[in-house]
Amino acid sequence: MTQQIQPIFIMPENTKRNTGKSAQYNNISAAKQVSETIRTTLGPKGMDKMIVGVDGEMVVTNDGVTILREMNINHPAAKMMVNIAKNQELIVGDGTTSVVIIAGELLKKAESLLELDIHPTIIAKGYHLASIKSKEILNKLSIGIELGGVNILKQIAQTAMTGKGAESNKDYFSDLIIEAIGLVSNRDDIKIKTLIGNNSKESKLIRGVILEKERVHPGMPTEIHNAKIALLNSSLEIKNTEIDAKIQITNPDQLNSFLAQEEKSLMEIANKVISTGCNVLICQKGIDDLAQHFLSKAGILALRRVKKSEIEFLSKSTGADIINDWKDLKEEHLGFAQLVTERKVDNSEYIFVEGCHNPKALTLLIYGTTPHFIEEIKRALEDAIGDLFTALNCGKIVAGAGATEMLLSKQLLHYSNQLHGKEQLAVKAFAEALNSIPKTLAENSGLDPIDVLAKLRSSDLSWPGIDVFSGKVINSFDEGIIEPLTIKTQAIHSASEVAEMILRIDDVIINNSSNENEGQIPN
Repeated sequence: MTQQIQPIFIMPENTKRNTGKSAQYNNISAAKQVSETIRTTLGPKGMDKMIVGVDGEMVVTNDGVTILREMNINHPAAKMMVNIAKNQELIVGDGTTSVVIIAGELLKKAESLLELDIHPTIIAKGYHLASIKSKEILNKLSIGIELGGVNILKQIAQTAMTGKGAESNKDYFSDLIIEAIGLVSNRDDIKIKTLIGNNSKESKLIRGVILEKERVHPGMPTEIHNAKIALLNSSLEIKNTEIDAKIQITNPDQLNSFLAQEEKSLMEIANKVISTGCNVLICQKGIDDLAQHFLSKAGILALRRVKKSEIEFLSKSTGADIINDWKDLKEEHLGFAQLVTERKVDNSEYIFVEGCHNPKALTLLIYGTTPHFIEEIKRALEDAIGDLFTALNCGKIVAGAGATEMLLSKQLLHYSNQLHGKEQLAVKAFAEALNSIPKTLAENSGLDPIDVLAKLRSSDLSWPGIDVFSGKVINSFDEGIIEPLTIKTQAIHSASEVAEMILRIDDVIINNSSNENEGQIPN
């Protein structure tokens, strides 16, 4: 009698599993959808996306990483595309749309190779070879930033802002940014503060900090010239005991004595601050009401419960030391600002700390007429600042407008002819995928992409790029369309890496604890 074999279940009953080519095509399809979603935002004529959250909050932008961050993406492969955009933003500060477009195109080309029965690991190997070769070629193509000086920096900033909210005033904004980066050491030392009300042309660079705070006491001055600033991360209050204690008072004299002792202690705290010559006090924690009164009488402008990050930014701007205990505060710990003033803007109180000597942290004050418009300007300036610091750090630049991708594609095709085996086909596919950048620029500008690619391929210019306004081929570098080398190298490396990773996945297992919509991209 034949023994019947019972099926063996190694995973929970409700587990979903997708294997083989079905899993690969599903992942590729999801990643391509992400790429197609933001493809139309690329370039000076790129379109905007409107994302409305569940609470009705609306975001209007053409910034790639912002769009992906705001979208409710569930598919695991699609999330990998979002992660490379976030990584591009973190490392470089720009190029987030390009990296996703290139990754999507690499997977589209890989799909065609899979249909020819080329194994995914061979395609991944070819992509890896192409990525390494791309970095080598880009380093040879790049130009040292020192050859152009300040003019090159301005062109980099303006290229980053083109096609975004700040484009109409990009000349003015680029001057502000270049002045700012000449005073600080990294992009985190430049804070962008947005205020609604004035024209964006009235935006300015403040050598200091703007705090959304108000004086702790109405009797304090609203304006302090030649401010001597003390920063405390402790409170100006009488500390509570660590154990519960009761004070038994049997007559009014004892109560008066207790209150007098408390007042004496608070006066001692206030007098210590006053004795340093400080006329602006900024505390991370609270300030007792009575201490506020004494400080007010001494003409000191005080703020309380200021965030730790803002205290640290103030320290960099004003040169003040952050003191842990008021007892340790001395005159040499004070910072300086030419002016500290309280102003009301759009029904909110702000403290402006301006005119700091040799500040190591600055604020770009950006005005705008609507919240959505001003946020888009902010994103454009963040991209420009990121590009400039990236260019200064790597020291090398390349041309934009699709020129770098076209030159790289040509040289990779030449490199592929030196290879043998099926990896050659993958390297050729990689080279063709890079054409997606000039092709998309053309499509988004209403031009014929086939015609544009043909013109670019036949051009003998050193940096053949596309002028999206005229449709003509231009020398991108001579036209001042310039980007940091790192934007290109990082984008190509990240796009290749995520494409290789997705291609190597042949089994997707979704356990029963996952969200019901896991594995799908919402409509």
